[in-house]
Amino acid sequence: MPRYFLELTYKGTRYSGFQVQDNANTVQSEIEKALAVLFREPVDCTGSSRTDAGVHSLQNYFHFDYAGEIPAGTVYRLNAILPADIAVKSIRAVLPDAHCRFDAIARRYQYVLYGQKDPFLEDRAWFYPYPLDQGVLEEVAGIVLETVDFTSFAKRNSQVNNHRCHIKESRWQKTGTGWIYIVEANRFLRGMVRGLVGTMLQAGRGNISVEGFREIIAAGDNQQADFAAPARGLFLVEVIYPVDYFKDQGNR
Repeated sequence: MPRYFLELTYKGTRYSGFQVQDNANTVQSEIEKALAVLFREPVDCTGSSRTDAGVHSLQNYFHFDYAGEIPAGTVYRLNAILPADIAVKSIRAVLPDAHCRFDAIARRYQYVLYGQKDPFLEDRAWFYPYPLDQGVLEEVAGIVLETVDFTSFAKRNSQVNNHRCHIKESRWQKTGTGWIYIVEANRFLRGMVRGLVGTMLQAGRGNISVEGFREIIAAGDNQQADFAAPARGLFLVEVIYPVDYFKDQGNR
C-alpha cells in the first residue's frame, strides 16, 4: 500500500502531548480525526518524534498508509478542518517501507528565554529575568557536546534501553531580550532538553559551578538535575532525514 509522510507544525499549549492518549486531546488525535473526515475512513498515523504536553514544533512528521488517491489541494483541505494551532505543511509520497521515526538521523530543538516581560511571548517562551554568565553558559554547553550518557537528564519511566545520545550541536545564542539554547542529536530522552536547560541555567546564575555541572552528569542521577524549565519554551525545530530521502518533494 502506498505510504505518505505528513509534515506539520503546531503550538502545543492546548495539547497533552503529541501521541494519542486515552481521554486526552493530542496532536495525533486531531490529525487522525481530520484525515478520517477528509478520506471518509479511519487512518492510523505513526509519529516521528514525541513531544510532551505544552511543547511546540516547527516541524514534525507522521507517516500513514492510504490506498486511495491523494489529489492536489489535500493540504489546503486538511488545514481547513484542523484547529488553528495545527498546520499541515506537506504530504509526500515515500517508499512503502519508509519509517518517519526510525529513518530520521537527527532532531534539532531550541529552548527560548526572554528577560523582559512580554505578553506576546508568555505561552511560547520562559520569562527568565535573571543575569546569566555567558562564558559559563558556553562552557557547560561545550561539556554537553563531550557527553554521551545522559542518564542524569532523563525523566524516570522513560522506557528506553539505554541513555546514550550523540550530540551534534549544543550552544547558547544571545537575543535582544534573552537567550536561545540550540541542540541537535541523533535522539533525545524524555525530558532531556528541559533538564539540560534548567541545570545549565543554574550554572549560568552561579548556583552551581562548572565542575558541579560535570559532577551531575557523572552521577547518573536525575534527582540532581534541574527540570524546572517549563514546556512552553521548548520547540522541536527540525526532524532530519538523509539527503535525497524524499522522492516526492511537492505538496498535495
